[in-house]
Amino acid sequence: MNTTTSNPKTELLLGASLEVLHQESQEWQETIAFWKDETKFFANLLSNKEISASEFGQMLKNLDKIHENLFDYLSDDIISHEKLLSRLMKGEKGLSDSKYREQHRKLNDRMELFAKNFKEFKKMVFGYARKL
Repeated sequence: MNTTTSNPKTELLLGASLEVLHQESQEWQETIAFWKDETKFFANLLSNKEISASEFGQMLKNLDKIHENLFDYLSDDIISHEKLLSRLMKGEKGLSDSKYREQHRKLNDRMELFAKNFKEFKKMVFGYARKL
């Protein structure tokens, strides 16, 4: 028997009002802005001459650039999602509440996965910085 575990918070939120889902989208944008600030900190940390000469330091800098691009893509998807909400709230024909909620669930899954991966990236950066 295949069972999947789901996040109870996600299940609760997906049954919430559209205003609550809008608020969660706004929180995602704030989280992404914070992550962008963190990557700037990492870039400054990694600009140290000792680090930039090493192969590992270059790899971390490249990962930092990749994260920056991923932040932008994720943020753009959230903005598109918010535009869909606006159209839904205006009662535009052909849009459904369930489609919006499904898209919201997928964005939530992406945010959770990205948060987990970014946490691992930060551990790597801090571990490397401690060794200097």
